[in-house]
Amino acid sequence: MIETTFAWISKHRRCVRDYETKPDHHETMIYIVMIMNMSRRLARTGDR
Repeated sequence: MIETTFAWISKHRRCVRDYETKPDHHETMIYIVMIMNMSRRLARTGDR
């Protein structure tokens, strides 16, 4: 499960490299990426 989560995060360019100078910004980007991924998965599940 952890490897899958890292794979989801690494699909987004801003999370692959640490472009953010403050750790809070990088943490926020990870939250945004995970929200995007989960909302896509939930939307896909609802179509069935």
